[in-house]
Amino acid sequence: MTHLCFAAALLAGCGAEEPAGTGDVAITTWGEGYIEEEIPASDFEDGWSIKFSKFLVVLGGVRIADDTGAIGAELKTTKIVDHVAPGVKPLVTFEDLEAKPWTNVSFEVRPAGGDTELGDGATAADLDAMKQSKYAIWAEGEATQGAVKKTFRWGFGVPTAYTECKGEKDGRETVGVLITNGGIDNVELTIHGDHLFYDDLQSPNAKLRFNALASADTDNDGEVTLAELAAKKLVDIDPADGAYGTGAAGDVNDLGAFVTDLSRTVGHFRGEGECIATDPK
Repeated sequence: MTHLCFAAALLAGCGAEEPAGTGDVAITTWGEGYIEEEIPASDFEDGWSIKFSKFLVVLGGVRIADDTGAIGAELKTTKIVDHVAPGVKPLVTFEDLEAKPWTNVSFEVRPAGGDTELGDGATAADLDAMKQSKYAIWAEGEATQGAVKKTFRWGFGVPTAYTECKGEKDGRETVGVLITNGGIDNVELTIHGDHLFYDDLQSPNAKLRFNALASADTDNDGEVTLAELAAKKLVDIDPADGAYGTGAAGDVNDLGAFVTDLSRTVGHFRGEGECIATDPK
């Protein structure tokens, strides 16, 4: 019996653990119909609708690690993508990762810089403008309520790390990514443009509203600027236009700071999946 085992070991290993094999992870991004088409009036508490003409996001800093913190793959650079362009957009594919659960997955939205490459929908002019202004997100579009129209052109430069990401895969909540031998895990970093119009920074029951934002256009030129939003104090908002709750964010006192804080919540994982939004290390 011992001699048989020894002979078999020469071929495959007697009692040896079979190698796990390897697989790939394809990272993409998408802005859903809300960004590509519109946010309909039926989704707003106050009857506005939103149509974006640009929604630029600088994505990168993707890291895939296991539960020990060992890094399996990492993209340190960034890519600028215009999510108004239709379809799912590729970011990076990591090949030949060990087949196993990789439970520590994170990514970043951060200001454009020297390492930022052009992605789907974005132009060289977009990239230059984002670099010059040090923006991570640029949202441009039009809000409509009946015959009333308001435009907006908002740039946000606060970097955000999305960590401990988890989301639904094949009908089950999955923490991070799951690599199978010879397989590929397709992971979408989903951008939720509607979050910019929430009336609460932390409540899961936040509603979409625009009346308070529209009221900040005090010069009545038809454009709601971030400077005008910053001049609109939360305590001055008509209660009929929403409570605008700040939760634990005690330093948010005006609509400019409020919307900027909301811009740090647009990143999701596999559609509706969640990550922890924090400052990059």
